[in-house]
Amino acid sequence: LRTPLNAILGFAQLLIRGRGLTPEQHEHLEVINRSGEHLLSLINDVLEMSKIEAGRLTLNERVFDPRRLFADLESMLRLRVRDKGLTLVCEIDPAIPEELVGDPAKLRQVVLNLLGNATKFTDSGGVTLRAALRVDDDAPRLWVEVEDTGRGIAADELPRLFRPFEQTKSGRVSQEGTGLGLTISQHFVKMMGGEIRVRSEPGVGSVFTFDVAVDLPRAPCEPVLDVDSRVVGLAPGQPRWRILIVEDRWQNRDLLRSFLEPLGFEVREAVHGEEAVAIASEWTPHLVWMDIRMPVMDGYEATRRIKALPRGRDIVVVALSANVFEDERARMAAAGCADFVAKPFRAKVIYEALVRHLGCEFVCAPEASAEVANDPGIVDGLPAEIVAELRAAALAADAGLLGELAAALRPGWSALAERVEAAVHDFDYEAILALVGRDAPGPAAGGGYG
Repeated sequence: LRTPLNAILGFAQLLIRGRGLTPEQHEHLEVINRSGEHLLSLINDVLEMSKIEAGRLTLNERVFDPRRLFADLESMLRLRVRDKGLTLVCEIDPAIPEELVGDPAKLRQVVLNLLGNATKFTDSGGVTLRAALRVDDDAPRLWVEVEDTGRGIAADELPRLFRPFEQTKSGRVSQEGTGLGLTISQHFVKMMGGEIRVRSEPGVGSVFTFDVAVDLPRAPCEPVLDVDSRVVGLAPGQPRWRILIVEDRWQNRDLLRSFLEPLGFEVREAVHGEEAVAIASEWTPHLVWMDIRMPVMDGYEATRRIKALPRGRDIVVVALSANVFEDERARMAAAGCADFVAKPFRAKVIYEALVRHLGCEFVCAPEASAEVANDPGIVDGLPAEIVAELRAAALAADAGLLGELAAALRPGWSALAERVEAAVHDFDYEAILALVGRDAPGPAAGGGYG
């Protein structure tokens, strides 16, 4: 189910980033992208529930940065909240350390679900996210609360709130979601040693609270790409990195190649495992992106054979699969895969895996271009609401909205429109922020639960 979505979402995002599109074309691509993301979330919910029912879920604990996690979530919700005319307040205790040990993926999914519900069912007022680290019997626990001033939940609906496929009256009216979001979130929180609690009053709002067990790390976080960085190439002085893409679907091969080749990687392709083994034995790639489900020879057998080659121990194999069951990951590791990337994949995830396994060094976009720095007056006289929209769209890396704003700036602000379009083409959102200011004041940013 997820494999065709990988091509739909990946190529839609590449087209959105392109130049020369009309505002109408940008809008149509954004609709495709948003609809694909929504379909993906529905599929993920159903598959996640099937894993829960089959008892195939485990915690994947590692060192993570909780402050960055909450900042990323705030950035993701900012535009959506603003578009509804709501306020978004984040009260993150500064005493929370930069590094904790836990399952960040499950934590992120829970908080995102609660924030998404709060935004969906709030028509006026706002949403507040709070987080703090508390110590209970010498054991640290991460406390999280999401409060909204929304429609609220009737008392007779609260006992059914966490049941699968159950939706509140508001949820049935909105006709969004599967009624699984809160069920999955509650299961995740219980796996992490906590429980979601809710207080709600119709017409006043709701408060969802939970706390989960975490630990303090014994080692520092591994380096990853900065969330705001834009990869533009490989740093000089590195080997000529050889990357083999093994994937039977041409769309996925083309997408990966488009991520890698323009940066300076040497790329070859194979359409099944047997071809991959032949290429690896002759070419010895540094890293192999290995699809698991393929004709002729699957990824498991291909990985075993590649690792058995005379120089196979030096070849890093990273599995690509839409199947994210925990036992499947164990099979991949047993075959010799060093890592796993779920489909649909994003460019940032691909680059981070290359940093992690090869030690690649990337050149990223500067904080601001010299051209921008030498012309700070280009936005003089621009209405404050337009400045605020540009700032919010750049912070969210929303290429579609930035394209629409650039088109609206013509002809009166053609120089600024050209700057914005060029920055979007180069993924240089920092250049736009250098024009409009990252922190200047702007207007407040602002369907059942499940």
